[in-house]
Amino acid sequence: MKKTDIEQIAKASGGKLIVCGSRRSITGIKHDSREVGPDDMFVAVKGENHDGHRFISQVIEGGCPALLISNAEECPKDADVNVILVDDTIEAMGKIASWYLDSLNIRRAAVTGSVGKTSTRDMIYFVLSEKYNCGRNLKNYNNNIGIPLSVFQFDENIEAAVLEMGMDAFGEIEYLSGIVKPEIGVITNIGIAHMEKLGSREGIFRAKMEIAKNILPAKDGGTLVFAGDDEFLTKARTAGNYAQIEVGKGENADLRISEVEDNGIEGIRFNIEYEENGHREKTGIELPTAGAHNAVNAAIALAVGRQFGVSIREGAEGLKKAELTGSRLRLIEGVNVRIIDDTYNANPDSMMSALDVLSKSKGERRVAILGDMFELGPDEAQLHRKVGEHAAKLGVDSLLTIGDLAENIAEGGNGTHFPDKETFLNVIHDHIKPGDLVLVKASRGMHLEEIVDRLRVL
Repeated sequence: MKKTDIEQIAKASGGKLIVCGSRRSITGIKHDSREVGPDDMFVAVKGENHDGHRFISQVIEGGCPALLISNAEECPKDADVNVILVDDTIEAMGKIASWYLDSLNIRRAAVTGSVGKTSTRDMIYFVLSEKYNCGRNLKNYNNNIGIPLSVFQFDENIEAAVLEMGMDAFGEIEYLSGIVKPEIGVITNIGIAHMEKLGSREGIFRAKMEIAKNILPAKDGGTLVFAGDDEFLTKARTAGNYAQIEVGKGENADLRISEVEDNGIEGIRFNIEYEENGHREKTGIELPTAGAHNAVNAAIALAVGRQFGVSIREGAEGLKKAELTGSRLRLIEGVNVRIIDDTYNANPDSMMSALDVLSKSKGERRVAILGDMFELGPDEAQLHRKVGEHAAKLGVDSLLTIGDLAENIAEGGNGTHFPDKETFLNVIHDHIKPGDLVLVKASRGMHLEEIVDRLRVL
């Protein structure tokens, strides 16, 4: 964060500076008391299980010069510290982040979608980095706390930023995109994640389209980029007072994907076709990231880059350098087996895509260890069974499932089921052989990274 005056922060927060300390500026904003440094403002966030106000004395002892609080009774006495009082510290963080982004005057892209948000964000980052000093979310920080914290990491050297936005309820994307006010908005797809809360794919479409409410108008460069291969995303359905760019395999796509070569865990190659100076051009793209589905994510990244003045060929060089955040189709060389670690999260679409990668990869045996997928609503059993049927169709050599819901995967794919991780780990040597290529995937709450750790040393 660039050096910022406390008075400016207080004004941006919508709160009141109730105590003035001797140090009148900060260079960071943190909500984790363990990370607060001597130049940071500490935000006391009150959650369901923890109240950040309890750690005020701790951060003051560490030299923290400023506090953002919502409980006036917790205001410290006789401490050399600035104190800003607001009604809601999380909401105030959003206001400060929005103001701070405006003060940096950087170009901004925002990404949402049911599947592939983080991968697409990372690819856009590497494309834009060919021309700009680019910023992006910290880790997977994509909510009403994570996005402000990510923004506060930017300083005056940042020229462009791409920010991923997650949600599981109506109104969240509208709020987050209101903080960012993107020049370019991206929707990767409309899947079935969060069906339980949003009711239907139509509901998910409406929730994702909230990003469009805060895209800049076309006269200011505002553009919505979307994957047109998704039945819910068409130029007619996504129209607004901004320009539109459709990517995909369809004949009418503005950036058209063709001739995808899937080399399993080794990555993909494909062509991208587009108009350039009145001529139809074709450029070959090499992507080290596994999964044919990532051709769409990469094409979206190229489309965003092009809007920001990064040519397709420049963007292609950026994609060669792309490294994705977290455990997403990450190849790990174990002692006796190779592991495709995709434990970050899961829904039916991403799980079937991961199985496709496994089926295209080389291994003496191809083994899938799959766990429960959460928040799928009333059709959860059927959707799990569909994944199992897909595994059977691909000819996976061994299908092993873990968790209550995943029993339906086993039923659909004639697999072997285990009620929990512990039961499976007790007999893992009976099911994994030297030379195996093993895919591990489930929703984040299943914590199957514990299985990945055991597979490394088998």
